Amino acid sequence: MNNRDNDILLKIVEYCDEIKNTQQRFGDDISSLQSDSAYRNAVSMCILQIGELTTHLSDDFKHNNHKMPWQDIKGMRNIAAHHYGKFDVQKLWETISGDIPELREYCKQLIS
Repeated sequence: MNNRDNDILLKIVEYCDEIKNTQQRFGDDISSLQSDSAYRNAVSMCILQIGELTTHLSDDFKHNNHKMPWQDIKGMRNIAAHHYGKFDVQKLWETISGDIPELREYCKQLIS
């Protein structure tokens, strides 16, 4: 893995941590996410940033580390960026409570 990929993974982990901190601040349950637009906006912005960062990972890195669905992560970024009004809160909740912790751990394991 090159230094640039490593730096990108570090930034992804930071955004994952920010999502977790936001969950702790606003409430770690879907009803809080449904009722609070600031909560949705905060985690959506982090998802957008994570998705954008994945586009800068090298093709070699993504090919060699294919256990993570990099294209799907970018797809979530596109939903957050272009279709926010149609963002499914249930899907957002599943992403921040399940997918983001998995992404964080995967990236932490790869960071040198």
